[in-house]
Amino acid sequence: MQDQKEPLSEGTQALPPSGSPSLVPESVSLPVPVHSNGAKRRLRRTAAIIMVVLLAGGGAGYYAWKVAHPGLPLGISVGNGRIEADEIDIATKYAGRVAELLADIGDMVAPGQVVARMDTRDIEQSLSKSEAQARQAQRAIDEAQANLIQQQTQRTLAQQEMERTAQLLKNGWTTQEIADQRKQALDGAVAAYNAAQARVEVAQHALEAAQHDAGFYKVQIADNTLVAPKEGRIQYRLANVGEVLAAGGKVFTMLDFSYVYMDVYLPTEEAGKVKVGADARIVLDAYPDHPIPAKVSFVASQAQFTPKTVETKTERDKLMFRIRVRIDQERLAKHADAIRSGLPGIAYVRWNPTLAWPSNLEGTP
Repeated sequence: MQDQKEPLSEGTQALPPSGSPSLVPESVSLPVPVHSNGAKRRLRRTAAIIMVVLLAGGGAGYYAWKVAHPGLPLGISVGNGRIEADEIDIATKYAGRVAELLADIGDMVAPGQVVARMDTRDIEQSLSKSEAQARQAQRAIDEAQANLIQQQTQRTLAQQEMERTAQLLKNGWTTQEIADQRKQALDGAVAAYNAAQARVEVAQHALEAAQHDAGFYKVQIADNTLVAPKEGRIQYRLANVGEVLAAGGKVFTMLDFSYVYMDVYLPTEEAGKVKVGADARIVLDAYPDHPIPAKVSFVASQAQFTPKTVETKTERDKLMFRIRVRIDQERLAKHADAIRSGLPGIAYVRWNPTLAWPSNLEGTP
């Protein structure tokens, strides 16, 4: 009888018959079964440890932030912004070539300090021509005045002769013809005197015109000498020596250190209580322990949507009012070397004048 093959039970594999080659090469090892439950427990334990570390670090960071930024009393609003200074463009009034640069980026300049000169050789030639015309007009005036004196003498003589002839004619000692001749001579002398006086006036007008031209060219030369209008620092140099610029071409951009401010945005319920002249403090990120006293110099009359660069207290504060906080000029003069434009920071605005500043915001001299 033939052996009947028993069916393979579920979960078992058929082994090759004895003496037959193995289906698995000897060089290949079978995979070891992995206990999935133990791996999951280890992952959960690692995640829990990481979460505890993160929570501990976050708590410590929050505590440090609270210590550095204690709660503000009601009556002081806060907003973030950047220190800004008015930019002044030092530009040419007339078209021309840059001849000389006497300042560079980062230089401190004083009011009236020469920072650049334009090429004015053509204007100087026109100035020389006008000055020569003025000298020529002055000589014409001298000549005309000398002629006027001569004609005045002739007029005086003719008038005296006419007076004597009239007296002789009254007594019958001369003729009417001679009296008429003396009258005509007097009229000619008067006309010549008037003409000489007119020539003096013409020469004087010519002199004035030449002097006005010379003065105009002097103003042009002075305007081509570029000076700093205020005290500040050169921020950009926009032209090089030899470049030809059109009228209004910018050579430098400087920062006006007499007007340094920070713009912040406050919600309606807080901005409505802020008044121009209210005390404020500016705390820069670079100098967190040195609050800078300031004053509110501007409060916007119209609200606007929150700028993207400003972080708001809550997401529902959509309409904000711009508040400008300005640093005192005397303080700026004392610390001009430390002024930087664009430094981020926080502005604290005290809209309740009876409220005392917290100890960390009292301000530094």
